[in-house]
Order: sequence, then structure tokens, then C-alpha cells
Amino acid sequence: MNGFGSYHPAVLFSYYVLVVCFSMISMHPVIIGASVIGGLLLFWAQNTVRKLLKELGFFFVLFLLMAFANPLLVHNGETVLFFMNDNPVTLEAMIYGGMSSLMIVGILLWCRCYSAVLTTDKFLYLFGKLIPKLGLILSMAFRFIPLFKLQIKKINQSQKTMGLYASDSISDKIGGGIRVFDSLVSWSMENSIDTADAMKARGYGLRGRTNFTLFRFHKRDGILLSVLCALACDLFICFGLGVFDYYYYPLAADINWNVLSVFQYLSVLVFMCIPGILEIRERITWNYLKSKI
Repeated sequence: MNGFGSYHPAVLFSYYVLVVCFSMISMHPVIIGASVIGGLLLFWAQNTVRKLLKELGFFFVLFLLMAFANPLLVHNGETVLFFMNDNPVTLEAMIYGGMSSLMIVGILLWCRCYSAVLTTDKFLYLFGKLIPKLGLILSMAFRFIPLFKLQIKKINQSQKTMGLYASDSISDKIGGGIRVFDSLVSWSMENSIDTADAMKARGYGLRGRTNFTLFRFHKRDGILLSVLCALACDLFICFGLGVFDYYYYPLAADINWNVLSVFQYLSVLVFMCIPGILEIRERITWNYLKSKI
């Protein structure tokens, strides 16, 4: 498999740092839209359609909550839509709330994709020698996020097998949730101590200790890194020149659609969609080769 996750860890980590930075430092609608499109494309390429729809349901609810919370709390803007409790609800506040929620949804999508691409062994390969203790702690923290979900399901199923959750009362559900949380905390502490002891017994972090690794920097890694650096430099120049400056108050600014701006927007979209394109290309190639067997 030669998808995006098969590239060198340094290339993967550099890309995720850049894409999260670009998604956070600008509120321009094109930047936010490209970030969401790129994140959805990569997430769809990594998972099934059913899981994508399930995640979209969660992100849609999150989007609605955040989008409608902003105009209720912030009353800036000139275009008043209606009044609620003598406070104006403005169009600009609704647009800003919607774009802010889309930005957070995009970042969450990239974080979901990050955990599937940059695994624990890749993270330790990058930072195991430079910052061994902090690298181990961070890798364990990232690893615990998906493990918590699996462990919660296991604990919940085990308690149901033992005859708990027999009634549908609220108090029983609250008590069951507390028991699950208590068991989860105990498991996480024991697991972290066992992992730390195992790494210490293997001599992790000792000076002069050598590590076996399968990661090698190949020609294709250099090509992809060069393309990413070229696009990133172009975007940094655009940020410095104010191409992606955008304001929402007192009136939402217009989006420039001249030839130069369109080319810059396309470079943003290409930068955000590169991982998804690579994954989709690999999936098509893999399915084609399987069909020939």
C-alpha cells in the first residue's frame, strides 16, 4: 500500500503541522472551506461511507450548536435580522458563528485523520531521541484517545453481562456511568504504568541505545516534501501580503475573484486535498489489481 500514510513520518508530521496552522490562522471562507473539504476527502478515503456519515452527524450537531450560539452572545454587525430579549441578532454574527464552527469541524477532522496516519511508532521515531520522555508521554496520550472508546465498550458490555443496567431508571443509568468511568480511570492508570515500566525495562531513552526502524527517506518522500514546501511558501507569502485577510464586522467583506486570487485559492485547495487524492489513487489502484487476480 502506497497511500499517504506510507510516506516518511517527517513528511507526514510536517504536513499536519502546516495544515492545522493554515486552518487556524485565517478566518477567510476559502481557507476554511478548503480545510473542511480536504479533511472530509481524507477521512472518506481512510474509512467506510457508513463511518463517514456517522461522523458527519456528530459534526453537523456540533456545527449547529456553535453556529447559533454566536449570534445569541455576540450582537455586532449592521444587518439586524430580528430582536431577541431586546438584543439584536445580526446576519454578520450568524455568518461569523458558522465560519468559526466550520473551522473547528475542519480541525477536528484533521485530528481524526492524524491518529490514523501518524501512528505511535512513527511519532516515537521522530521524537524518541530528541525528547524521549515527552515523546513517550505524547504518544501514549494520542494512543489512549481511540483506546478509551474501545475500553468503554468492553466495560459497558461486561457490566451488562453481570446483570447490571437491568432497570431503565435515570439513577441506574447515572450509577452505571459512574462505574464505567471509575473502571476506565483505573484501567488507564494501570495501563500507563505498565507501558512506562515496559519501556524502561527495554532501555528506552538511555544514551547510546540504538533503535531498529523500517522508515527510510526515499525519492518520492523528497518529491512530496518539495511540493508541499513550494505550496506552503506560496501560502505564507499570501498571508504576509494580506491576500487571505477577511473581516466580518461591521459588514462581511466581499471575496475577491480576480485571476490572481483564484490561482491562490486553487493552491490552497490543492494543498489541503493532496492526502485525500493520494489515498483515493491508492484505493483505485488496489481495487484494480485485485480485480485482475
